[in-house]
Amino acid sequence: MTIEQRGGSGDGVAELAEFILDFGAGGYPVTRVAEAVCRDCTGRAFRVAVDDDEGCAQRVCVACGVATFIADSAEYWAEADPEECECPCGGGEFAVAVGFALGDDEEVRWISVGLRCLTDDTLGVYTDWKIDYSPTKHLLDQA
Repeated sequence: MTIEQRGGSGDGVAELAEFILDFGAGGYPVTRVAEAVCRDCTGRAFRVAVDDDEGCAQRVCVACGVATFIADSAEYWAEADPEECECPCGGGEFAVAVGFALGDDEEVRWISVGLRCLTDDTLGVYTDWKIDYSPTKHLLDQA
């Protein structure tokens, strides 16, 4: 997990996307970042649980309570031991963006889950994992 405290710039989503682009997990450069938006209520504040060992994450919309798996996380969740994410300030509600590192074939090779604390704007990549199968283009719609 990589966390960096920064003051708010007024455009938290752009700042979070830039942070994820700079992260470059697994040696793969992130080429696409997608903001998480609740499909039920269009909320943008989430509680997030991750399992870094299994490589999976789930977000729960603060506004409506709908839980959504990020990328292929549903496939690994049964074996996971997820922990709820918490900012160093103690905050537990986040804006979420997912970075996708694509191979030359445009298939997803690595996923990075970035969070921006809604209490103090601290940025972090709370988990990331390798994708070692294909096809994967459907994952791009599962932030």
